[in-house]
Amino acid sequence: MAALILSLNDKKRLDTGFAAAFDGAAERYFSAPGRTEVSGNHTDHQRGRVLAGAVNLDTVAAVRANGTNVIRVQSKGYPLCQVRLDALEPVASEVNSTPALIRGVAARFAQLGCKVEGFDAYCESTVLPGSGLSSSAAFEVLIGTIINHLFFGGRVSQPEIAQIGQYAENVFFGKPCGLMDQTASAVGGLVTIDFADKEHPDIRPVHFDFSTTGHALCIIDSRADHADLTDEYAAIPGELKELCGFFGKEVITQIPEEEFYAAIPALREKYPDRAIMRAIHEYNENRRVPQQVACLEQGDFDGFLRLAKESGYSSWMYLQNVIPAGYVKQQAMAVALGLCEHYLQGRGAYRVHGGGFAGTVQAFVPFDLLESFRAGIDAALGEGACHVLSIRPQGGVEMEVEA
Repeated sequence: MAALILSLNDKKRLDTGFAAAFDGAAERYFSAPGRTEVSGNHTDHQRGRVLAGAVNLDTVAAVRANGTNVIRVQSKGYPLCQVRLDALEPVASEVNSTPALIRGVAARFAQLGCKVEGFDAYCESTVLPGSGLSSSAAFEVLIGTIINHLFFGGRVSQPEIAQIGQYAENVFFGKPCGLMDQTASAVGGLVTIDFADKEHPDIRPVHFDFSTTGHALCIIDSRADHADLTDEYAAIPGELKELCGFFGKEVITQIPEEEFYAAIPALREKYPDRAIMRAIHEYNENRRVPQQVACLEQGDFDGFLRLAKESGYSSWMYLQNVIPAGYVKQQAMAVALGLCEHYLQGRGAYRVHGGGFAGTVQAFVPFDLLESFRAGIDAALGEGACHVLSIRPQGGVEMEVEA
């Protein structure tokens, strides 16, 4: 894989930010990309399959070891974040905060035998918070990649860095996320992942260039804030876990589909119908992922688009992660989906993207419609709501400075 090169102009900008935050000069430079979920909506926490890719938006850092017991991170536009390394246990007051992610990543490296020391990092990001491209996963992978290279000789693999990021988010940050976001960011490229073995997920590259299809990969920002929606996200794996308890299992993928359908009358007496509908989505979506991978590998892009639309319909109808419970006045994701349907004129494909409820919609837009599609979306949702992206081959890496 080609190295990721840091241009001299970008280096100068990062160096200026670093010097203003910490005095002195940075010594090393790191990057971790955002990610786009191409298929497999909420399947990762059920140990299912996903298709995902790293994108050409990233979080970058200028870094220097500081010889102390404190990690200091200055993200552009945010207050300085400091985490002492003599307290690597979850802190209740840090739930849902950046220090929790840093502390969690450092704690997991320490558990693996790494002597984590202090460092200074000045960060800038084009993966905007709430963009649906997983800024939190990019940040976790960035911190993990920095620690791995500065203090552990790079001995931890990129998939393992993804698991470290998930640990930080689950245990320290307080969000019961799956592993897709971190894996796509850490590994890079377009990959399909089978999470059946949660300790050793099966990660396989998918060699496909979307730019050859006559379609642009677009992410539409609904401009909705998901900061207060943690309970909505948590309810999906929570409801499925309760339902799986009926069968004595942990996740849906451990339950034969015919056994689930045969048990629906008994399930409805004990569990909410929404949990049953969400399980139906899991079976269908998990089956859809390898079908979409096969379409891409066989050059059947029309088949891929048809299945992408099916994924979107399933997420809305069965998984029900478009409109938060009880929301009547604000239904930003639904509006964004409606706009996509209107401006695509029956072509391409669109679907809810990532966690849902807020955040973003993914669309595959024919090149001849791209200008009018983007203009229509931006006019309705605000300038810059429609982002045209590409797949980035590199995951979390140390960058090489332009010669």
